Amino acid sequence: MKRIMVDMDGVLADVYSRFFELFEEENGYKKPSSEIIGIKEGEAYPELYRWVKIPGFFRTMPVMSDSQRVLKLINEKYEVIVVSMATEFPLSLTDKQLWLIEHFPFLSWKQAVFCGDKSLIKADIMIDDHFKNLDHFEGETIMFTQPHNINSNGHRHRKMSSWTEIEKIFLPK
Repeated sequence: MKRIMVDMDGVLADVYSRFFELFEEENGYKKPSSEIIGIKEGEAYPELYRWVKIPGFFRTMPVMSDSQRVLKLINEKYEVIVVSMATEFPLSLTDKQLWLIEHFPFLSWKQAVFCGDKSLIKADIMIDDHFKNLDHFEGETIMFTQPHNINSNGHRHRKMSSWTEIEKIFLPK
């Protein structure tokens, strides 16, 4: 059975929705999405490094559209492991685990890995939104489209912009 490694932030959790929301709360206006296309999250939102250190930040992430339904189906046919570089932000560990339990109850606690380096985890397929993870992965890679990578071309990663697109790959009718 093939093992699929799935990232949390930007793939299962809709972090950009939360970034837009917090930016508007703090600044009183909406940041146009055109201002962040092709820019790394920390450059697009310098406040991000303060936000991610707030207890509860990761607990309040919206769920990416269709991810629950599709991942549940994929989990029935593949070995799914959710992998997050959570140790970079130690306060996020409990938040992320509780978020997964609430939103993806069909995954067991054994299917979550919180680490600092995803290359430590063995899998056949990786679904992620960052080159820093995908580029060093030896198996098949799927880049989940986000504002920071939307204009990227000339790489080996298969680009997908939704969970319904991912469903068509792993669960063809």
